[in-house]
Amino acid sequence: QVQLVESGGGSVQPGGSLRLACEQQTRRTYLYYSIGWFRQAPGKERQGIAAITSSGQTFVADSVKGRFVISQDNAKKTLYLQMNTLKPDDTAIYYCAFRANVASLLLEESVWTHWGQGTQVIVSN
Repeated sequence: QVQLVESGGGSVQPGGSLRLACEQQTRRTYLYYSIGWFRQAPGKERQGIAAITSSGQTFVADSVKGRFVISQDNAKKTLYLQMNTLKPDDTAIYYCAFRANVASLLLEESVWTHWGQGTQVIVSN
């Protein structure tokens, strides 16, 4: 079982930066896994924005490419999302998600099995 705990959300002005973190609380070490970030803006469906696999392959959605960077610290079992040049459209609840025993960059929501509780990001003047 994997529990995911997000942190780092908050309020920021347009053009600002935030770094989200997702700690994976598990006693198991998975040889193959996928971990990623999704977000749900008010009134919209949840969408995947970035993912990374156990082998270090990464994917970042076009909507945030060039502004967001996904990375992980394997020793700390922590996933990060560095968000730069934030825009009001980035306002959303950001979720961390995990898939065990699968190394895939597919950001189809239905295939992800473990989810964090979410962290709110607000980009506004």
